[in-house]
Amino acid sequence: MTSAFNTRQERRPLRLAVLGSTGSVGASTLDVVARHPERFEIVGLTAHSRVDMLLQQCLRFKPRVAVLPTEERARELRSALAGHAVRTEVLVGPQALCDLAASSEVDSVMAAIVGAAGLPPCMAAARAGKRLLLANKEALVVGADLFMQAVKDGGATLLPIDSEHSAIFQCLPEDRSRWAERIDHIILTASGGPFRERDPATFDSITPAQAVAHPNWVMGQKISVDSATMMNKALEVIEARWLFDLAPERIRVVLHPQSIIHSMVVCRDASVLAQLGTPDMKVPIAYGLSFPDRVESGAERLDFLKLQALTFEPPDPARFPGLQLAYDALAAPSGSTAVLNAANEEAVAAFLAGRIRFPAIHRVNADTVEAFVSRLGPARQLDDVLDIDTRARAHARQRIQELAA
Repeated sequence: MTSAFNTRQERRPLRLAVLGSTGSVGASTLDVVARHPERFEIVGLTAHSRVDMLLQQCLRFKPRVAVLPTEERARELRSALAGHAVRTEVLVGPQALCDLAASSEVDSVMAAIVGAAGLPPCMAAARAGKRLLLANKEALVVGADLFMQAVKDGGATLLPIDSEHSAIFQCLPEDRSRWAERIDHIILTASGGPFRERDPATFDSITPAQAVAHPNWVMGQKISVDSATMMNKALEVIEARWLFDLAPERIRVVLHPQSIIHSMVVCRDASVLAQLGTPDMKVPIAYGLSFPDRVESGAERLDFLKLQALTFEPPDPARFPGLQLAYDALAAPSGSTAVLNAANEEAVAAFLAGRIRFPAIHRVNADTVEAFVSRLGPARQLDDVLDIDTRARAHARQRIQELAA
Protein backbone atom coordinates (compact mmCIF):
# COMPACT_ATOMS: atom_id res chain seq x y z
CA MET A 1 0.00 0.00 0.00
CA THR A 2 1.23 3.50 -0.80
CA SER A 3 2.16 5.52 2.29
CA ALA A 4 0.65 8.94 2.81
CA PHE A 5 4.19 10.17 3.34
CA ASN A 6 5.88 8.66 0.28
CA THR A 7 8.50 10.79 -1.43
CA ARG A 8 8.86 11.57 -5.10
CA GLN A 9 12.11 12.85 -6.58
CA GLU A 10 11.95 15.51 -9.29
CA ARG A 11 14.83 16.34 -11.66
CA ARG A 12 13.16 19.42 -13.15
CA PRO A 13 11.79 22.30 -11.04
CA LEU A 14 8.86 21.21 -8.92
CA ARG A 15 5.70 22.75 -10.38
CA LEU A 16 3.73 24.30 -7.53
CA ALA A 17 0.19 25.58 -7.02
CA VAL A 18 -0.33 27.75 -3.94
CA LEU A 19 -3.93 27.72 -2.74
CA GLY A 20 -4.39 30.78 -0.56
CA SER A 21 -1.32 32.62 -1.79
CA THR A 22 -2.19 35.99 -0.21
CA GLY A 23 -2.50 34.64 3.34
CA SER A 24 0.41 34.46 5.76
CA VAL A 25 1.36 30.86 4.86
CA GLY A 26 0.95 31.50 1.14
CA ALA A 27 3.10 34.63 1.26
CA SER A 28 5.78 32.79 3.27
CA THR A 29 5.69 29.96 0.72
CA LEU A 30 6.38 32.38 -2.10
CA ASP A 31 9.19 33.94 -0.07
CA VAL A 32 10.88 30.53 0.20
CA VAL A 33 10.23 29.76 -3.48
CA ALA A 34 11.82 33.06 -4.53
CA ARG A 35 15.05 31.98 -2.82
CA HIS A 36 15.27 28.85 -4.99
CA PRO A 37 14.11 29.65 -8.53
CA GLU A 38 16.04 26.67 -9.88
CA ARG A 39 14.02 24.26 -7.70
CA PHE A 40 10.46 25.57 -7.93
CA GLU A 41 8.11 26.90 -10.60
CA ILE A 42 4.82 28.60 -9.68
CA VAL A 43 2.06 27.24 -11.91
CA GLY A 44 -1.03 28.51 -10.08
CA LEU A 45 -2.02 31.02 -7.39
CA THR A 46 -5.38 31.52 -5.71
CA ALA A 47 -6.83 34.15 -3.39
CA HIS A 48 -10.12 35.05 -1.78
CA SER A 49 -10.29 38.85 -1.78
CA ARG A 50 -6.83 40.49 -1.86
CA VAL A 51 -6.72 41.17 -5.58
CA ASP A 52 -3.99 43.81 -5.32
CA MET A 53 -1.65 41.40 -3.56
CA LEU A 54 -2.47 38.60 -5.98
CA LEU A 55 -1.68 40.96 -8.86
CA GLN A 56 1.79 41.64 -7.49
CA GLN A 57 2.36 37.91 -7.03
CA CYS A 58 1.27 37.24 -10.61
CA LEU A 59 3.63 39.91 -11.93
CA ARG A 60 6.53 38.43 -9.99
CA PHE A 61 5.97 34.69 -10.43
CA LYS A 62 4.04 34.65 -13.73
CA PRO A 63 1.76 31.70 -12.99
CA ARG A 64 -0.17 30.06 -15.78
CA VAL A 65 -3.40 30.23 -13.75
CA ALA A 66 -4.87 32.45 -11.03
CA VAL A 67 -8.18 31.64 -9.32
CA LEU A 68 -10.58 33.98 -7.52
CA PRO A 69 -13.98 33.20 -5.97
CA THR A 70 -16.15 35.65 -7.96
CA GLU A 71 -16.35 36.93 -11.50
CA GLU A 72 -16.21 40.51 -10.20
CA ARG A 73 -12.81 39.97 -8.61
CA ALA A 74 -11.62 37.99 -11.60
CA ARG A 75 -12.49 40.90 -13.92
CA GLU A 76 -10.57 43.23 -11.62
CA LEU A 77 -7.46 41.05 -11.86
CA ARG A 78 -7.80 40.56 -15.63
CA SER A 79 -8.06 44.30 -16.10
CA ALA A 80 -4.99 44.94 -13.93
CA LEU A 81 -2.96 42.30 -15.78
CA ALA A 82 -3.94 43.61 -19.21
CA GLY A 83 -1.21 46.23 -19.22
CA HIS A 84 1.56 43.76 -18.41
CA ALA A 85 3.35 41.07 -20.36
CA VAL A 86 2.02 38.26 -18.16
CA ARG A 87 -0.03 35.46 -19.69
CA THR A 88 -1.94 34.35 -16.60
CA GLU A 89 -5.36 32.84 -17.18
CA VAL A 90 -7.79 34.06 -14.51
CA LEU A 91 -10.42 31.50 -13.52
CA VAL A 92 -13.37 31.65 -11.14
CA GLY A 93 -14.97 29.57 -8.42
CA PRO A 94 -14.62 26.39 -6.36
CA GLN A 95 -14.44 24.05 -9.34
CA ALA A 96 -11.53 26.02 -10.76
CA LEU A 97 -9.73 25.52 -7.44
CA CYS A 98 -10.23 21.76 -7.67
CA ASP A 99 -9.21 21.69 -11.33
CA LEU A 100 -5.98 23.53 -10.53
CA ALA A 101 -5.21 21.22 -7.57
CA ALA A 102 -5.65 18.15 -9.79
CA SER A 103 -4.04 19.56 -12.95
CA SER A 104 -1.48 17.44 -14.79
CA GLU A 105 0.66 20.59 -14.97
CA VAL A 106 0.99 20.65 -11.16
CA ASP A 107 3.34 18.42 -9.16
CA SER A 108 2.83 19.90 -5.71
CA VAL A 109 -0.02 21.76 -4.00
CA MET A 110 0.45 24.07 -1.02
CA ALA A 111 -2.96 23.90 0.69
CA ALA A 112 -3.12 27.17 2.64
CA ILE A 113 -6.79 28.10 2.27
CA VAL A 114 -8.27 28.80 5.71
CA GLY A 115 -11.22 26.75 6.86
CA ALA A 116 -13.46 24.02 5.47
CA ALA A 117 -13.44 25.72 2.05
CA GLY A 118 -10.02 24.14 1.56
CA LEU A 119 -11.33 20.56 1.78
CA PRO A 120 -12.62 20.04 -1.81
CA PRO A 121 -9.37 21.15 -3.53
CA CYS A 122 -7.36 19.11 -1.01
CA MET A 123 -9.46 16.07 -1.85
CA ALA A 124 -8.94 16.75 -5.56
CA ALA A 125 -5.18 16.98 -5.10
CA ALA A 126 -5.13 13.79 -3.02
CA ARG A 127 -7.14 11.81 -5.56
CA ALA A 128 -4.84 13.04 -8.32
CA GLY A 129 -1.78 11.76 -6.46
CA LYS A 130 -0.16 15.13 -5.88
CA ARG A 131 2.56 16.05 -3.42
CA LEU A 132 0.23 17.79 -0.97
CA LEU A 133 1.67 20.27 1.53
CA LEU A 134 -1.08 20.52 4.11
CA ALA A 135 -1.29 23.85 5.93
CA ASN A 136 -5.09 23.64 5.95
CA LYS A 137 -5.71 21.65 9.15
CA GLU A 138 -9.45 21.75 8.52
CA ALA A 139 -9.09 19.31 5.61
CA LEU A 140 -8.24 16.60 8.13
CA VAL A 141 -10.51 17.91 10.88
CA VAL A 142 -13.50 17.97 8.52
CA GLY A 143 -12.55 15.23 6.07
CA ALA A 144 -10.93 12.84 8.62
CA ASP A 145 -10.76 9.23 7.42
CA LEU A 146 -12.42 10.14 4.12
CA PHE A 147 -9.55 12.48 3.31
CA MET A 148 -6.88 10.01 4.42
CA GLN A 149 -8.47 7.32 2.26
CA ALA A 150 -8.30 9.68 -0.74
CA VAL A 151 -4.58 10.23 -0.03
CA LYS A 152 -3.96 6.48 0.00
CA ASP A 153 -6.16 5.67 -2.99
CA GLY A 154 -4.56 8.44 -5.07
CA GLY A 155 -1.01 7.58 -4.02
CA ALA A 156 -0.49 11.17 -2.89
CA THR A 157 2.47 12.38 -0.84
CA LEU A 158 1.08 14.11 2.27
CA LEU A 159 3.44 16.48 4.08
CA PRO A 160 2.28 18.42 7.18
CA ILE A 161 3.07 22.14 7.22
CA ASP A 162 1.61 23.19 10.59
CA SER A 163 4.70 23.80 12.71
CA GLU A 164 3.62 21.26 15.35
CA HIS A 165 2.87 18.43 12.94
CA SER A 166 5.93 19.18 10.84
CA ALA A 167 7.97 18.95 14.05
CA ILE A 168 6.54 15.51 14.84
CA PHE A 169 7.13 14.38 11.27
CA GLN A 170 10.74 15.57 11.39
CA CYS A 171 11.32 13.50 14.56
CA LEU A 172 10.10 10.27 12.95
CA PRO A 173 11.79 7.93 10.46
CA GLU A 174 10.87 8.36 6.79
CA ASP A 175 9.61 4.77 6.78
CA ARG A 176 6.12 5.11 8.20
CA SER A 177 5.94 1.38 8.96
CA ARG A 178 8.43 2.00 11.79
CA TRP A 179 6.36 4.66 13.54
CA ALA A 180 4.27 2.28 15.66
CA GLU A 181 7.35 0.60 17.12
CA ARG A 182 8.86 3.96 18.05
CA ILE A 183 6.06 6.15 19.44
CA ASP A 184 4.75 5.96 22.98
CA HIS A 185 2.96 9.30 22.67
CA ILE A 186 3.42 12.74 21.16
CA ILE A 187 3.39 16.16 22.80
CA LEU A 188 2.03 19.16 20.92
CA THR A 189 3.35 22.42 22.31
CA ALA A 190 1.29 25.61 22.52
CA SER A 191 2.35 29.14 23.33
CA GLY A 192 -0.83 29.86 25.28
CA GLY A 193 -1.50 32.92 23.14
CA PRO A 194 -2.01 36.45 24.48
CA PHE A 195 -4.22 35.44 27.43
CA ARG A 196 -2.14 32.71 29.06
CA GLU A 197 -1.87 34.71 32.29
CA ARG A 198 -5.03 36.80 32.07
CA ASP A 199 -7.77 36.30 34.65
CA PRO A 200 -10.63 34.39 32.97
CA ALA A 201 -13.07 36.59 34.88
CA THR A 202 -12.04 39.45 32.57
CA PHE A 203 -12.49 37.55 29.29
CA ASP A 204 -15.83 39.27 28.58
CA SER A 205 -13.94 42.50 27.87
CA ILE A 206 -11.44 41.02 25.37
CA THR A 207 -11.52 42.84 22.05
CA PRO A 208 -10.77 41.38 18.61
CA ALA A 209 -7.64 43.57 18.40
CA GLN A 210 -6.34 42.05 21.64
CA ALA A 211 -7.17 38.50 20.53
CA VAL A 212 -5.25 38.72 17.24
CA ALA A 213 -2.11 40.14 18.90
CA HIS A 214 -0.17 36.88 19.19
CA PRO A 215 3.01 37.20 21.28
CA ASN A 216 5.22 34.98 19.09
CA TRP A 217 3.76 34.20 15.67
CA VAL A 218 2.64 36.38 12.75
CA MET A 219 -0.62 34.82 11.52
CA GLY A 220 -3.98 35.65 10.00
CA GLN A 221 -6.89 36.88 12.12
CA LYS A 222 -8.82 33.62 12.31
CA ILE A 223 -5.93 31.42 13.41
CA SER A 224 -4.77 34.14 15.83
CA VAL A 225 -8.15 34.04 17.58
CA ASP A 226 -7.96 30.24 17.55
CA SER A 227 -4.61 30.52 19.29
CA ALA A 228 -6.11 32.83 21.91
CA THR A 229 -8.89 30.31 22.67
CA MET A 230 -6.53 27.35 22.04
CA MET A 231 -9.04 25.98 19.55
CA ASN A 232 -6.09 25.84 17.15
CA LYS A 233 -4.56 23.24 19.47
CA ALA A 234 -7.87 21.38 19.67
CA LEU A 235 -7.95 21.19 15.88
CA GLU A 236 -4.29 20.12 15.85
CA VAL A 237 -5.06 17.24 18.22
CA ILE A 238 -7.67 16.04 15.72
CA GLU A 239 -5.27 16.53 12.83
CA ALA A 240 -2.52 14.60 14.63
CA ARG A 241 -4.87 11.71 15.32
CA TRP A 242 -5.25 11.17 11.55
CA LEU A 243 -1.79 12.18 10.36
CA PHE A 244 0.02 9.83 12.72
CA ASP A 245 -2.73 7.23 13.24
CA LEU A 246 -2.68 7.66 17.02
CA ALA A 247 -5.39 7.09 19.60
CA PRO A 248 -6.41 10.44 21.16
CA GLU A 249 -5.03 9.48 24.57
CA ARG A 250 -1.56 9.27 23.00
CA ILE A 251 -1.72 12.93 21.97
CA ARG A 252 -0.94 15.41 24.73
CA VAL A 253 -0.66 19.19 24.92
CA VAL A 254 1.65 21.35 27.04
CA LEU A 255 2.09 25.11 27.15
CA HIS A 256 5.52 26.31 26.10
CA PRO A 257 5.40 30.13 26.05
CA GLN A 258 8.71 30.62 24.21
CA SER A 259 7.55 28.68 21.08
CA ILE A 260 11.06 27.28 20.55
CA ILE A 261 10.25 23.57 20.85
CA HIS A 262 7.58 23.01 18.23
CA SER A 263 6.54 19.52 19.38
CA MET A 264 7.99 16.29 20.72
CA VAL A 265 7.86 12.52 20.25
CA VAL A 266 8.15 10.43 23.41
CA CYS A 267 9.58 7.08 22.35
CA ARG A 268 8.85 3.69 23.84
CA ASP A 269 12.29 3.62 25.48
CA ALA A 270 11.51 6.96 27.25
CA SER A 271 13.73 8.98 24.93
CA VAL A 272 12.24 12.30 23.84
CA LEU A 273 12.85 13.67 20.35
CA ALA A 274 12.11 17.36 19.81
CA GLN A 275 12.31 19.77 16.90
CA LEU A 276 13.46 23.29 17.80
CA GLY A 277 13.67 26.54 15.89
CA THR A 278 12.62 30.16 15.82
CA PRO A 279 8.85 30.71 15.54
CA ASP A 280 8.75 31.25 11.77
CA MET A 281 6.48 29.33 9.39
CA LYS A 282 9.12 29.50 6.67
CA VAL A 283 10.96 26.64 8.41
CA PRO A 284 8.24 23.96 8.06
CA ILE A 285 7.31 25.38 4.66
CA ALA A 286 10.87 25.02 3.37
CA TYR A 287 11.06 21.49 4.74
CA GLY A 288 7.79 20.52 3.06
CA LEU A 289 8.79 22.07 -0.25
CA SER A 290 12.19 20.38 -0.38
CA PHE A 291 11.48 17.09 1.47
CA PRO A 292 13.43 14.87 1.91
CA ASP A 293 16.15 17.51 1.37
CA ARG A 294 16.58 20.73 3.31
CA VAL A 295 17.03 24.18 1.79
CA GLU A 296 17.60 27.71 3.06
CA SER A 297 14.30 29.00 4.48
CA GLY A 298 15.14 32.63 5.18
CA ALA A 299 14.18 32.24 8.84
CA GLU A 300 16.35 33.63 11.61
CA ARG A 301 18.63 30.97 13.07
CA LEU A 302 18.18 29.93 16.68
CA ASP A 303 20.83 31.35 19.03
CA PHE A 304 20.95 29.19 22.15
CA LEU A 305 23.14 31.73 23.96
CA LYS A 306 20.28 34.23 23.83
CA LEU A 307 17.70 31.82 25.26
CA GLN A 308 17.01 32.58 28.89
CA ALA A 309 14.73 29.62 29.60
CA LEU A 310 12.46 26.98 28.08
CA THR A 311 9.44 26.53 30.33
CA PHE A 312 6.40 24.26 30.32
CA GLU A 313 3.04 24.18 32.07
CA PRO A 314 -0.31 22.41 31.72
CA PRO A 315 -3.16 24.15 29.88
CA ASP A 316 -5.61 25.80 32.28
CA PRO A 317 -9.10 24.44 31.47
CA ALA A 318 -10.68 27.61 32.90
CA ARG A 319 -8.85 29.73 30.32
CA PHE A 320 -8.95 27.18 27.48
CA PRO A 321 -12.12 25.09 27.79
CA GLY A 322 -12.18 24.45 24.04
CA LEU A 323 -9.21 22.09 24.12
CA GLN A 324 -11.28 19.29 25.69
CA LEU A 325 -13.78 19.58 22.82
CA ALA A 326 -11.24 17.93 20.51
CA TYR A 327 -11.11 14.81 22.63
CA ASP A 328 -14.91 14.85 23.09
CA ALA A 329 -15.47 15.14 19.33
CA LEU A 330 -13.00 12.33 18.58
CA ALA A 331 -14.91 10.08 20.99
CA ALA A 332 -18.28 11.05 19.45
CA PRO A 333 -19.82 9.68 16.22
CA SER A 334 -18.02 10.24 12.92
CA GLY A 335 -18.61 13.77 11.65
CA SER A 336 -18.44 15.39 15.09
CA THR A 337 -15.06 16.95 14.34
CA ALA A 338 -16.56 18.54 11.22
CA VAL A 339 -19.34 19.96 13.39
CA LEU A 340 -16.81 21.40 15.82
CA ASN A 341 -14.84 23.06 13.04
CA ALA A 342 -17.95 24.54 11.40
CA ALA A 343 -19.18 25.99 14.69
CA ASN A 344 -15.79 27.46 15.47
CA GLU A 345 -15.45 29.15 12.07
CA GLU A 346 -18.85 30.78 12.51
CA ALA A 347 -18.18 31.78 16.12
CA VAL A 348 -14.77 33.30 15.39
CA ALA A 349 -16.20 35.28 12.47
CA ALA A 350 -18.96 36.59 14.72
CA PHE A 351 -16.46 37.59 17.42
CA LEU A 352 -14.22 39.39 14.91
CA ALA A 353 -17.31 41.22 13.63
CA GLY A 354 -18.14 42.35 17.18
CA ARG A 355 -21.38 40.34 17.37
CA ILE A 356 -20.46 38.12 20.32
CA ARG A 357 -18.01 38.31 23.21
CA PHE A 358 -14.88 36.22 23.47
CA PRO A 359 -16.22 33.55 25.91
CA ALA A 360 -19.23 32.99 23.64
CA ILE A 361 -16.94 31.34 21.07
CA HIS A 362 -16.66 28.31 23.35
CA ARG A 363 -20.39 28.31 24.16
CA VAL A 364 -21.28 28.23 20.45
CA ASN A 365 -18.81 25.44 19.80
CA ALA A 366 -19.86 23.28 22.75
CA ASP A 367 -23.60 23.78 22.18
CA THR A 368 -23.34 22.94 18.48
CA VAL A 369 -21.36 19.74 19.04
CA GLU A 370 -23.79 18.64 21.78
CA ALA A 371 -26.78 19.29 19.52
CA PHE A 372 -25.40 17.11 16.72
CA VAL A 373 -23.88 14.17 18.63
CA SER A 374 -27.07 12.09 18.62
CA ARG A 375 -28.14 12.76 15.01
CA LEU A 376 -25.10 12.31 12.80
CA GLY A 377 -25.30 9.81 9.97
CA PRO A 378 -22.35 8.13 8.26
CA ALA A 379 -20.20 10.34 6.00
CA ARG A 380 -19.31 8.06 3.10
CA GLN A 381 -18.45 10.72 0.53
CA LEU A 382 -17.50 14.38 0.27
CA ASP A 383 -21.09 15.57 -0.19
CA ASP A 384 -22.04 13.95 3.14
CA VAL A 385 -19.25 15.84 4.91
CA LEU A 386 -20.21 19.12 3.26
CA ASP A 387 -23.85 18.58 4.28
CA ILE A 388 -22.79 18.11 7.92
CA ASP A 389 -20.74 21.29 7.65
CA THR A 390 -23.71 23.23 6.23
CA ARG A 391 -26.15 22.04 8.90
CA ALA A 392 -23.70 22.69 11.72
CA ARG A 393 -23.08 26.23 10.49
CA ALA A 394 -26.82 26.94 10.42
CA HIS A 395 -27.15 25.77 14.02
CA ALA A 396 -24.10 27.80 15.10
CA ARG A 397 -25.46 30.94 13.44
CA GLN A 398 -28.75 30.49 15.29
CA ARG A 399 -26.88 30.13 18.57
CA ILE A 400 -24.82 33.24 17.76
CA GLN A 401 -28.00 35.17 17.12
CA GLU A 402 -29.36 34.12 20.51
CA LEU A 403 -26.15 35.12 22.31
CA ALA A 404 -26.00 38.44 20.49
CA ALA A 405 -29.58 39.33 21.37
